[in-house]
Amino acid sequence: MREGRKEKHSFIYGFHSVLEAMDSGKTFDKILFRKGIKSEVFSDVFQRIRELGIPYQFVPSQKLDGITRKNHQGIIAFVSPIEIQFIEDILPGLFEQGKTPFLLLLDKVTDVRNFGAITRTAECAGVDAILVPAKHSAGINQDAVKTSAGALLRVPVCRRESMTEAAEYIKNSGVQLVATTEHSDKNYYDVDYNKPTALIMGAEDTGISDKILHLADHNVKIPMAGEIESLNVSVAAGIMMFEVVKQRR
Repeated sequence: MREGRKEKHSFIYGFHSVLEAMDSGKTFDKILFRKGIKSEVFSDVFQRIRELGIPYQFVPSQKLDGITRKNHQGIIAFVSPIEIQFIEDILPGLFEQGKTPFLLLLDKVTDVRNFGAITRTAECAGVDAILVPAKHSAGINQDAVKTSAGALLRVPVCRRESMTEAAEYIKNSGVQLVATTEHSDKNYYDVDYNKPTALIMGAEDTGISDKILHLADHNVKIPMAGEIESLNVSVAAGIMMFEVVKQRR
């Protein structure tokens, strides 16, 4: 069952409706549950969303009531405007096609405007796929699509519960991990990007997690000439992506 809203979000409510949507192949931006909810059907849905890596949140009943006055049964699922994909399905195909993979990992980039801007640049730079965490990431909704100028409809987006495990899989597949951090002594242009490459960008406030930094083959910095110590993440991502473009041309 669906209901229109003033905001540009499409959502489904009720456990059976959500299960039917999952079975039909729909993908979700996030799912909200009422705090304290317990039932057999809840357990079934919860297990499915954990397997699929769908972001979820437990919220007060008033939050759900504010979204719809219908009988939501303690669950509201926001439908994603794009199809969420799996990096395990994309990466082998890139190698089989004879391509040199170019991936982008966004670790805890939560601002939808930054996410949209990065995705727009990624499409222009020829990025093969973007990977984001299931939690602590910008919503993949109509606002993000608009901010990306439609690039989110063109660049495959993958989502994983654990970004560390995703990074390990990508590295073990023969792709070098290049993490951007202001704490490095190595400049970003001193890396060979003609190899299969996954760029890693972190949130402006917390940066890239230590586990992923330790996994990276190269930790690099963008040298600064001014007094401000860091760039907006979307600007930094653009610099990094087009260094790859420059070297590969």
